[in-house]
Amino acid sequence: MLPLRAMIVRTPEDLRALCNDARAANQRVGFVPTMGALHDGHLSLVRLAREKSDFVVVSIFVNPTQFGPNEDFTRYPRDLDGDAKKLARAGAVDAIFAPEPSAMYVAGEQTRVRVGALGDALCGPFRPGHFEGVATVVAKLFVLVGACTAAFGRKDYQQLAIIRRMASDLFLPVTIAPAAIVREKDGLAMSSRNAYLSADERARALGLSRALGAASRAFSRGERDAKALEKIARVEVEKSADTIDYVSVVDADSLADLAKVESRALVAIACRIGKTRLIDNFVLGEDDPSSVARGADVG
Repeated sequence: MLPLRAMIVRTPEDLRALCNDARAANQRVGFVPTMGALHDGHLSLVRLAREKSDFVVVSIFVNPTQFGPNEDFTRYPRDLDGDAKKLARAGAVDAIFAPEPSAMYVAGEQTRVRVGALGDALCGPFRPGHFEGVATVVAKLFVLVGACTAAFGRKDYQQLAIIRRMASDLFLPVTIAPAAIVREKDGLAMSSRNAYLSADERARALGLSRALGAASRAFSRGERDAKALEKIARVEVEKSADTIDYVSVVDADSLADLAKVESRALVAIACRIGKTRLIDNFVLGEDDPSSVARGADVG
C-alpha cells in the first residue's frame, strides 16, 4: 500500500465524480497533469495549484499518443510509488489520477484534437503527431476534471501555448496558470529526461542555459536582429550538443519567425545530448536573465 495522504483514482468515472463532489462542496478544483517521474519543477506546479484552489488533483499518465515510433515511450521513467511519496511529502495533493492506457483510450476510439499553426513551429516538424497526442489527452483530462485551474510549466513553452489556445477555442471551463521554469543551481532546466544523462552528458547539457544566457546578454546590449541572436545562441549549443533540432527566436505569442525583436520574443532550443532530447527556452524582454546566468561560468 502506498504511503499516501492523497487517494489514488484509477478510472475516468471516479475522477469525474470526485471533482464534481469537490465543486458541490464549494471547493475550487486545481489540476496538474503530468507523466510522472516527478521533480521539483512538477512540485512547483502543485504548489501553484494549491495556492489557487482548495482541492488539488495530479494526474500521472504516460500518454502513448504523444510518442513517435522511435521515441522513448517504453523506457520513459515510471515510478508511481516514488511519485506518490514525493506528493505526500509536499502535502498539497488530495487525489492522484493514475489510469491505465486502456481507460483513457477505450477500444474502438478514433477521435483526436487537431492542432493548427502553433503545432507546426519549433518541435512540430521533428515530432510529427506529438502535439495532436498532447492536445487529445489534455482535452480528455479537462473534460473529466471539469471547471478548474490547471497549472503548466513554461519549460514546455510550445505545449503551454497550444493548451491555452485549445482551452480558449473549445470554450473549456479551465483557467491556465503558467509557472516559471525551475532550474538546478547550475542553471539546467529540470526535466524527467535528465535522468537519462550520464555525468559527462549532464555537464554538456549546461550548453543550453549558456546559450540562452548569451542571447539574453546580447539582447540587453541592444541586439534586436533575430537571426543574429539565434547565431549567438547556436554557437554555445554547438559546443555541447550531438545534434541540434533548432535554435530559434520567434514571437512569444504566435511562435512565428521574426526578423527583428520589437518586444517579447522566445529563444527556444531543442537538441540531443547523447540519445536524450532536451528543450529549453527564455523570453527576451520578460524573463529574469539571472535565471540562466548561473550556468554561464560552468563547464
